[in-house]
Amino acid sequence: MSATRKALDGDAARLEDAAAESTRPQNATAAEMPQTTPRCDARSPQSPRAGAIGLVVARDPEILAGDAFFAAFIAGCERVLAAHGMGLLLHVASSEETERAAYEQLAAGRADGVILLDVRVGDPRFALIAELDLPAVVLSARAPGLEETSGLPTIYSDDSPAVEELVELFAEAGHTRIAHVAGPPRFIHARVRREAFSAAMRARGLDDSLVIEGDFTAESGRDATAQLLDLPHPPTGILYANDLMAIAGLSLASSHGIRVPQELSLTGYDDNALSAHLSPGLTTVATADQQRGSWH
Repeated sequence: MSATRKALDGDAARLEDAAAESTRPQNATAAEMPQTTPRCDARSPQSPRAGAIGLVVARDPEILAGDAFFAAFIAGCERVLAAHGMGLLLHVASSEETERAAYEQLAAGRADGVILLDVRVGDPRFALIAELDLPAVVLSARAPGLEETSGLPTIYSDDSPAVEELVELFAEAGHTRIAHVAGPPRFIHARVRREAFSAAMRARGLDDSLVIEGDFTAESGRDATAQLLDLPHPPTGILYANDLMAIAGLSLASSHGIRVPQELSLTGYDDNALSAHLSPGLTTVATADQQRGSWH
C-alpha cells in the first residue's frame, strides 16, 4: 500500500524528533535520571547506566515465533542501540504477575528505560511505570490522550487511513459483502483497525457486522475464515488485521477449492515478508516495522 508507506515515511522524522525531545530531560545524563531504585550488582560502580533498553512483550511465545513484526521491530531497535554501545533486553511475559516482575527487575537497574508496545485499553503499565519511576517511550496506533498514556512520550502512526484504503479497494472491485477478521479488542491497534473498518463500511452504506475476533495467530485466522465461508451467504472479501491470519485464511480457501481472487479477495496488514511470495500474492499494508524500532 504505497499511500500508507508514504504517510509513515513522512511522519517518521517528526515523530522521532518529538520522542527525542520528550525524553531528553529523563535520559540526558545519568545524574539527571532518578536514582530512587536499587541498582543490580551487574552494574559497575563507575558506570551507573545499564547500557540497555528493556522491552517486555506480554504475548504467547508461539505468537512471537510466527509474527514477523517483532523480529523486524527488534532489528530496528538493535540497529540504533548498537550504534550507541547499548543493547535490547527482551522479556516475554505470559501473565500479569510475570509482566510486573519483569518491569520491576528492569527498574532495579537492569535497564535505563523501556519501550512499551501493544498498548491496551486501560493499560495498567502506565501507572506501574510511574510508580517505578522508569523512563519509557510508548509505541501506539493513534495519537493518545494524556489520560491514556499518563503523559508518556509516544510515537504513533494512525492505522485508520490504511484500513479505509483497503475497504475502498474492495468497494472499487465491486465487493459489497466484506468481512473483517479482527485482533483482540484489548489492544489499541486491533481496536483502531476494527473501528476504521466499521466506519469505512458504513460510509459506503455497507453492512459492517461481519466481524470475527481472532488473536493474530495463524490458527485463529484459519478458524475465522472457516466460520465465514460456512455462512449461508459468505463474504466475497475478507480484511484481516494482520498478515499471519490472512495467510492462513488464504491457505484454507485454497484447500476448499475457492479461487483467489476470482471468487474471494483477501487483504492483510503488516507486510509480512512471506506475503509477496504467495500465489497469488497478498495485498497488505507496509508498516515500516524496522523504522518503528529505530524511531526510539
